[in-house]
Amino acid sequence: MPQETPAITTKNLEIAYGDFVIQRDLNFTVNRGEIFVLMGGSGCGKTTVMKCLTGLKAPSKGQVFLGEVSLWEAEQSVRDEIARNIGIVYQSGALWSSMTLAENVGLPLGEFYDLSAQEIRGLASLKLALVGLAGFEDYYPSEISGGMRKRAGVARALAMDPEYLFFDEPSAGLDPVTSSLLDDLIVELRDSLGATMVMVTHELPSIFSVADSCVYLDAETHTMIASGNPKRLKTECEDPKVHAFLTRGGKTG
Repeated sequence: MPQETPAITTKNLEIAYGDFVIQRDLNFTVNRGEIFVLMGGSGCGKTTVMKCLTGLKAPSKGQVFLGEVSLWEAEQSVRDEIARNIGIVYQSGALWSSMTLAENVGLPLGEFYDLSAQEIRGLASLKLALVGLAGFEDYYPSEISGGMRKRAGVARALAMDPEYLFFDEPSAGLDPVTSSLLDDLIVELRDSLGATMVMVTHELPSIFSVADSCVYLDAETHTMIASGNPKRLKTECEDPKVHAFLTRGGKTG
């Protein structure tokens, strides 16, 4: 469960491509054990912000702290060590089609640890079981459903027991029932593993069912215009953009 201890903190963060600013003046905190959502309309830069938090895209200004370490001011060796403590679940799943699920999950274990093939296989089976895919070790990605591929992507992200877990539009392309089951899995994993999770999404059912806190990124002003628990923002936030986003289609939380 969430703790009042900062796990990720941004300070005056600005992210740009050349002279074009994607987002600026980002100041938010993700507490340890929290599920935190980066939300906003298409083109606001949610995924780009996530890349900055995970060490994949350098900011033009400001700082990102993981714990007490300033990510972009740290030595490369420190950043490499932090990277091993970050798991990322990509929108497409990003599984290698020529590898079985067990081989996909075991790949980072073989890269970074001196383990036998049997040990890697055992750990991969454990991670797949955690996401409800016990018995599917020898299946290829093409042989399973889209929802199962998403779960396999989660298992691969969990391979090295990361402290931080990031999800990029995890529900994209899934039907409502499968999406809801994936949301349930994310909450279960947070509760059982204690990982700090950051999710990029614009899906209202996911936002209301999993988020402890969130930040709304605005595409027009290129900055955050609201933050807090989404259910509270829905009823209390007076910004018309945020209210429209959280109430679109008459959906309720």
